[in-house]
Amino acid sequence: MKKLLAFILLFSIKVSAQDSTLLKSQVAKSITELRDFVAIPNDALNGDAIADNLIWLKKNFNARGFNTTELETENHPLFFAALPMEDTKPTILFYMHFDGQSVDSSKWNQENPYQTVLKKPVDGGYETMDFEALNDDIDYNWRLFGRSTSDDKGPIIMFLNAIDLLQKEEIKLPFNVKVILDGEEEKSSKPLPKAVKQYRELLEADFLLIADGPIHSSEKPTVVYGCRGITTLSITTHGPAKPQHSGHYGNYAPNPGFQLAQLLATMKDKEGRVLIKGYYDGISLGEPVQNILRSVPDDAVSIAEKLQFKTAEKVGAFYQESLQYPSLNIRGLGSGWIGKKARTIVPESATAELDLRLVPESDGTRLKKLVKDHIVKQGFTVLEDIPSKEERLRYDKIITLTEGSVTDAFRTNLDNEYGTFLVNTLQKAFNDDVVQIRIMGGTVPIAPFINELKIPAFVVPMVNPDNNQHSPNENLKIGQLAYGIKAFYQILKTEK
Repeated sequence: MKKLLAFILLFSIKVSAQDSTLLKSQVAKSITELRDFVAIPNDALNGDAIADNLIWLKKNFNARGFNTTELETENHPLFFAALPMEDTKPTILFYMHFDGQSVDSSKWNQENPYQTVLKKPVDGGYETMDFEALNDDIDYNWRLFGRSTSDDKGPIIMFLNAIDLLQKEEIKLPFNVKVILDGEEEKSSKPLPKAVKQYRELLEADFLLIADGPIHSSEKPTVVYGCRGITTLSITTHGPAKPQHSGHYGNYAPNPGFQLAQLLATMKDKEGRVLIKGYYDGISLGEPVQNILRSVPDDAVSIAEKLQFKTAEKVGAFYQESLQYPSLNIRGLGSGWIGKKARTIVPESATAELDLRLVPESDGTRLKKLVKDHIVKQGFTVLEDIPSKEERLRYDKIITLTEGSVTDAFRTNLDNEYGTFLVNTLQKAFNDDVVQIRIMGGTVPIAPFINELKIPAFVVPMVNPDNNQHSPNENLKIGQLAYGIKAFYQILKTEK
């Protein structure tokens, strides 16, 4: 019996080592492909760049046996790919995006953000390395710096290399596989709702898997059941028609900065809770939900230390609970001139840019109306344009208000069978507890898929939490390439 156990242990070690070698070899290939992909600029505001990325996608998905096409929309096309279908299999629809945020090269610690740079961690910083250093061995702690290495070209590369492994091993997939790649995610994917409706039959699936965003800060496997939506408001108060000398007209001409500050102060209490009546209506967090929220291994002390503040706001009792409510955020605030350019004037206007993060219980159009009604109750006349002379002389307090579009929130039930499948698969693959997040704070424009296709959706993040997403020096930890390849591989080969 002891000999049998020893043999089984030895066999397991050999298989594990072989798997590790195969995976590391695939990671090496994925690094080369990622460098090639990142080298194609992908600013969502540049149509030519998006077209160049579509060419790369078609070539590399076709090489893996996918049937591909571009789905025309009101703006940039969507990229669609599918492996040959079998009616008896359930279908996974994968969503990722290939566009990226704009770059300001002067803010990066490398000459060209679209040329991937290899770095290793050294004394709290990073040292640039030659890629030939990976020829001897691949260190999973080293990082790849470049725009969209993590958001969201990295996961696309992980997916393709997982397909490579499955095909090398001649594994018959238990799922039909469809992929939809978005070229406008970073600018709210405005054509998506109409496109999903138009291509509904092509996109039909049993569930949707979104590979975007970072895993939990604990670095454990993560499954997210929903994400918040977003809408925006821009509000501008008005003083004199032109800036006036503060010595001559201070104490006399209405100051739009103070008007705006006083208005904003009526919207929240001192602990950050929205005071606008009805803003939090419809939200109920029972014991089962609270248990899931508290199971997420967040560390309040670490969050405060990282963000450098003493006391959190009190919308929720803890971080995950705070995400279950819609937010009202001042994302930008300005009036006159500041810093070295400051002038002794009464400004002509003051502007606050607001974003409202939404949850499924809160309709974005309704929340915007609540805010507008609240502004009116504070004695303001609300206009859509800059006030005319006649309007300035007629009304005491004027606000120009501009609304943004609404991207809806979504949330899949925590007991959904496909969610259970994903959690169990990742738990077995990585031999670790899976962090289950009811709803994440960020926004992915996925609601059109849920609303039109009537399917459950899940976010399965693949990249490191400290990836500098949307910021200078965006990066992807090489170990996360290995993680993502293995995660996609296990999900695609495991029967539900």
